[in-house]
Amino acid sequence: MTDSPRITAKSWLMVAILGFTWGGTFLVTEVALTGITPFWLAAGRICFAAILMVAIWGALGARLFEGNARSGTWTSLAAIGAFSSAIPFMLLAWGQQYVTSGFAGVSMASVALIVLPLAHFFVPGERMTWRRTLGFIIGFVGVCVLIGGQAFEASGAQLETAGRIACICAASCYGISSVLMRRLPPVDPIGLSTVLLLIAACIVLPAAWIVEGPPPLPDTQTLVVIGFLGLIPTAAANMLRVLVIRSAGPVFMSITNYQVPVWSVLMGAVLLNEPLPSSLLLAMALILTGVGLSQYGALRRLFAR
Repeated sequence: MTDSPRITAKSWLMVAILGFTWGGTFLVTEVALTGITPFWLAAGRICFAAILMVAIWGALGARLFEGNARSGTWTSLAAIGAFSSAIPFMLLAWGQQYVTSGFAGVSMASVALIVLPLAHFFVPGERMTWRRTLGFIIGFVGVCVLIGGQAFEASGAQLETAGRIACICAASCYGISSVLMRRLPPVDPIGLSTVLLLIAACIVLPAAWIVEGPPPLPDTQTLVVIGFLGLIPTAAANMLRVLVIRSAGPVFMSITNYQVPVWSVLMGAVLLNEPLPSSLLLAMALILTGVGLSQYGALRRLFAR
């Protein structure tokens, strides 16, 4: 797409829903991992989401591109499918075995800082201004304050360095996929979501089999949890992510990554009685300040209307 990003009230609502949804995914994933291995959990949620989206897409006419796809578009789709779900899901599943949860949270927040320079060079209308850069840095500092001492704490695991590299690579994958998705020609968002999940399924299924062997037989509770993960944070959230990136752009989409740790901490306190960090209010103030600075123009236009 060559037109400038269109950030509306609907865009803000969609990123808020995504932040809330993905923030709660960590709790549900912990439950699922008691009954299934990490790679097969990733494969299960992606495949469930892909089957669901195929049914919806088919019922709506199975449209994809509005015109003829230009040369290289299908190569871009294959790359986006790999970078948006399959590869980061596997990298995080492997990396989180060796790093602290705090470092994993910080690595996901770094998506915003990774997207910013990429979008500056490769996406029209996404210039890297001083205000936008400062805003994203302040937001990232807010996430580090929220997570506290665990942000860069060592786990002591033998493969910790490799685990940290895996988490940062997963964050980079999300950044790359967002920029590539914005650059696609006009495309049906439901069709795009479906095709990307199908590509991801074709990658993660053989990878899970190679790494972890044949799939285990999970119990009923685990199957229900996998179904939930496939329906809400994978299928529905993936469709919202496509809509946000295609309309408001990858830089705007990346502010979701600052919301995820906040919701994760709040849900842990409400549902699991985990203690709230004393730095929560300061962290939230920094994150909101960072978002406000980075999206100053969009907020000004929104309130002007």
